[in-house]
Amino acid sequence: MTATATATKRIDNNSNTDTVGHESQLVAFVLADEVYGVEIAAIQEIIRLLDITQIPRAAPDIEGVINLRGKIVPILNLRQRLGLPPAERTRATRVIVVEIDDCTVGMIVDGVTGVMRVDESSIEPPSKLLTDIDSDYLRGVGKVGDTLLVLLNMKRVLRLDRQHDIQKAA
Repeated sequence: MTATATATKRIDNNSNTDTVGHESQLVAFVLADEVYGVEIAAIQEIIRLLDITQIPRAAPDIEGVINLRGKIVPILNLRQRLGLPPAERTRATRVIVVEIDDCTVGMIVDGVTGVMRVDESSIEPPSKLLTDIDSDYLRGVGKVGDTLLVLLNMKRVLRLDRQHDIQKAA
């Protein structure tokens, strides 16, 4: 069973967006057959892939910009940012528009599986053995049944210390 199918089985059908007790509500998505999660509070919306206008001399992982209802939004190739191999875009490809610290960015993902509730006690911090990759991007790994959910630290993924690169693209 693929990661997408496994994660889809575990989606919470309750559309309530509150965090209950010690649970986090996350939007689960797939990159390279692995399931990732981002706090639902950071997500502005999820859209189909639109035509992207390329920006000369933008950072290599910035695909360009889109016009989202009159607002220019930079589009980040999340696969490239995370050091994953490129993949062909499909009908399932989506753009997750996030807003962190007044920075709005669209992230291209292979597909969105839905909303998942993860008990905070089932989230483990990144292993110290992950020194070969930039583990600063990781908030931790959550366990939901048989599925491991890689939780991203969006402030670090977006490199808000390098926010001027993203804004420059816009």
